[in-house]
Amino acid sequence: MSHTFHIPVLGLGFSIDTPLKVARYGISSVVSIVDDQMIERMREHHLRQSGLPYVSIPATEEDFRAKRITAYLDLLHTLISKQISILKAEEFSEGADICKYFELLPDHLPEKRLYEEMLMETDAATKNILQQRLRTLICQGAVDVNIMSKVDKINYSKDGQPLGDKFSDALASLRGFANSTLSSSIILSAGMNPRLYSYLEEFEGFFPANGLPAEKKIILKVSDYRSAFIQAKFLAKKGLWVHEFRIESGLNCGGHAFATEGFLLGPILEEFKHKRQAMTDELFDSYQSALTSKGIPEAQKPVTRITVQGGIGTAEENEFLQDYYQLDGTGWGSPFLLVPEATNVDDSTLNLLATADGTDFYISGASPLGIPFNNFRKSTAEQQRLERIAKGRPGSPCTKKYLVSNTEFTEQPICTASREYQNLKIKNLKEQALSEEEYDKAFATITEKICLCEGLVTSAYIKKGMLKPRENKAVAICPGPNTAYFSGIYTLEEMVKHIYGKMNLLNNVSRPHVFVNELKLYVDYLKKDVEMSVKPMADKKAKQLSKFKEQLLIGVDYYLNLLPSVSACADQVSAEIKKLQQSIAEINVVVV
Repeated sequence: MSHTFHIPVLGLGFSIDTPLKVARYGISSVVSIVDDQMIERMREHHLRQSGLPYVSIPATEEDFRAKRITAYLDLLHTLISKQISILKAEEFSEGADICKYFELLPDHLPEKRLYEEMLMETDAATKNILQQRLRTLICQGAVDVNIMSKVDKINYSKDGQPLGDKFSDALASLRGFANSTLSSSIILSAGMNPRLYSYLEEFEGFFPANGLPAEKKIILKVSDYRSAFIQAKFLAKKGLWVHEFRIESGLNCGGHAFATEGFLLGPILEEFKHKRQAMTDELFDSYQSALTSKGIPEAQKPVTRITVQGGIGTAEENEFLQDYYQLDGTGWGSPFLLVPEATNVDDSTLNLLATADGTDFYISGASPLGIPFNNFRKSTAEQQRLERIAKGRPGSPCTKKYLVSNTEFTEQPICTASREYQNLKIKNLKEQALSEEEYDKAFATITEKICLCEGLVTSAYIKKGMLKPRENKAVAICPGPNTAYFSGIYTLEEMVKHIYGKMNLLNNVSRPHVFVNELKLYVDYLKKDVEMSVKPMADKKAKQLSKFKEQLLIGVDYYLNLLPSVSACADQVSAEIKKLQQSIAEINVVVV
């Protein structure tokens, strides 16, 4: 690994071609492979940009979804390989990509020290030797892919017959990656899908071969230790190794927010730190037994990396998390939405993000999946949603159908953000004898949903001039709340320097510690859950909320004991946590 950070997946389109922009500098990033329609259009765009011929893969072709994904990932591999070859052949002259590669590296790496030694060298022959050695040390960033495991719609033939499990959305996406030429990782997020996890076993690339590690690796994005271990053990028993646990804050992140049961990031990382060795030992026993039963020799225990992402905002936090919890790296997502060199945010949305404040970022019920979703109040998708309600036409046309899941009114699933569903649901609502207050509350919940399939790709289409005349221009974007503290538009070099502490993009910005920010989000989440609960509260719900509250208080105690020994601003952070501790104590979860 050249860098100690990666750029996580950002929506559907914001990081769809980020590897083409950063991989040649050794920076790893993640591409979503959910939307094969967008992927096919991006493949056409980049082929034409590169002067290469484009042959379409139509939706009428058998297994078109997997084939589109494979073709696009193969194209990324080809184009990035070409970039690396060009970079390695460059002269070490000011402004050259080869110099930028080494200048962006963290100072502690031997490659960086060798580069600085080369710059200082005055003897031409020795300088040339050092330069040739540096060329051999260049390593491209990984082109990883992401699948939300449970977004796994069953697909149907033209005559309405189900095509079978292997043609479901998630399995087809996996097949698309598995058949590609990439040697990288698939990131499985949003919980375990046994059907998908079992399907991994059918591809040789996920197993070691000829004494070499697996060509394609598995990363689990997780939010707590217990679920991580359960998922990894399920895979290990099939001879599949989890090469990285990518721990993400439950609420202090972008995109969908998978709240834990009150478990906070610090205690979660502490548990991984203390149980890491025992966990990998136990997993390896299961893994080795499974390989033996398959007749596959495994020479040595594979490495398991542990990284964290979600709400990290300063070099001090970045360094503390890696050092104290013995992590292998960190993820920086939402701040890169403000880096046009790295991501696809159209100019209008970019300027709105750069000038937004904390009130513009909020956890919403906008996702059709029914999972809390980090939203941006100033987005044009949100404006369009309100305009449609005002015109008496709530909901969106549903064309892609990636998030269809509801069968309340129809035999085949439909999307809760669709105009069809919302009209049916509102009609049903009007037939109920509800008070005005109850009706308004239910109406707001129904109509809060927005179309993510279209909204999360529109920005990429606008930025690249790919938007078709009749396509929706409304942009949905899902930045994490941490974005509020970054008020500007940055270069790639500036953001990387900020991560490594060589410059501070948050000068004069009052920003709470990452642990404080997350705790506040959880306190607000608990308060809202209590307020939204049916009164009188059922015993089961009251117990769940009481356990949630108790877990938050355990996390608070952990922080108050930890911070004095590890934080330079311990007094200030402790004071903020104590205020939140009082807020938690005042929440009454037994409502009658």
